[in-house]
Amino acid sequence: MSSSDAEQAHGLLNAAAVRERAHEMLEIGVAGGLDPWTIDLDRLPETAKYVAAVIRDQYPTLAVPFHARWRHFAVDGVDLWGPVAEARDWLDPASRARTEFDLAIVSVLLDAGSGPDWSYQDARTGRTLTRSEGLAIASLRMFEAGAFSITEDDPWRVDAVALTFLTAADLARGFQVSDKNPLVGLDGRAALLRRLGQACLAQPDLFALEDEPRPGGLFDAMVDRADDQDRLPAPVILEVLLEALGPVWRDRLTLGGVDLGDCWRHPALKRDDATDGLVPIHKLSQWLSYSLVEPLQTAGVEVVDLDGLTGLAEYRNGGLFMDLGVLTLKNPADAAKPWPVSDPLVVGWRAMTVALLDRIAPLVRAELGVTAEAMPLASVLEGGTWAAGRRAAAERRPGGGPPLTILSDGTVF
Repeated sequence: MSSSDAEQAHGLLNAAAVRERAHEMLEIGVAGGLDPWTIDLDRLPETAKYVAAVIRDQYPTLAVPFHARWRHFAVDGVDLWGPVAEARDWLDPASRARTEFDLAIVSVLLDAGSGPDWSYQDARTGRTLTRSEGLAIASLRMFEAGAFSITEDDPWRVDAVALTFLTAADLARGFQVSDKNPLVGLDGRAALLRRLGQACLAQPDLFALEDEPRPGGLFDAMVDRADDQDRLPAPVILEVLLEALGPVWRDRLTLGGVDLGDCWRHPALKRDDATDGLVPIHKLSQWLSYSLVEPLQTAGVEVVDLDGLTGLAEYRNGGLFMDLGVLTLKNPADAAKPWPVSDPLVVGWRAMTVALLDRIAPLVRAELGVTAEAMPLASVLEGGTWAAGRRAAAERRPGGGPPLTILSDGTVF
């Protein structure tokens, strides 16, 4: 195991590597080199019109917020977190940021697809919520109730030690799971949070610089990497997360002893080194990166180079390109088969989704007459491709599920 293998592994733990290999995968596909897929880039302008119409419908003023977990803490347009956080008497801006990091990190890690049969009854709003919104509110209510805290005078925190003892039964209670209300990947989610707790305890230089070990300790690690003017490039947020969270992913690839996280093999991607065939995607970590921007900004850190992060390779964005005809399966029967996340068919789909999001963003902006500065990629996703993917799915399939059936353990999609 050479040090160069470890160096090459670290070269895959950043957004630039995701983008480079995603665009390469798309070029291979366009050239006919991906057996399951046909790619029709001529469908992109029509798809951009569809996305632009969804944005106009949802955000008539075109003031689209970032794609972030915070959007899911709203029910019927009412923000359930922001006003409560504003009303609290915080010790200082950093203490609020650590709390919001705690909440965002745990909530995002619990955000993999719920499956079609799960819902959450929120007693306070009286609403029945499903999918991402349901998972968000369930995690928010657990957080508010102190389910992740062992600090007596502060239920609003996530203590590493508390996470290490979290069971599937604890999560089932908080998420109202029963035989009649099943949640996909419940055991996997609980195990993921236990491993998060262990990672916090094992890496005090990342998670415990100013406090007891907690996910929110990453706020201090990120502030340490800001420049003298308190500016922090968004891709650095991702790099800190990938370094810190590498150990929490189970049964994933490693290279030179380095955990590669959401990184998979595809035979079409050729390299003459140890990274041959490796396709980094880092979807959940980038979704989390976007979700940490606002807590950093609230604490006075200026986040720059937001478009240095990539679009997200998840089933709403990927489904949009399938449903609008940009990506087509050569064998339609493949849509009904259950595919493991590691299968080259899925890896190719996810990588091409990242590249296509880069391609469609300027077309969407042109349709709307806005600049990249006014509508960064994070807003195109929110407004946007994610919402359009959901709408396209609802128009085509009862229940609005994705056009491809993915076998998920609750830690990828």
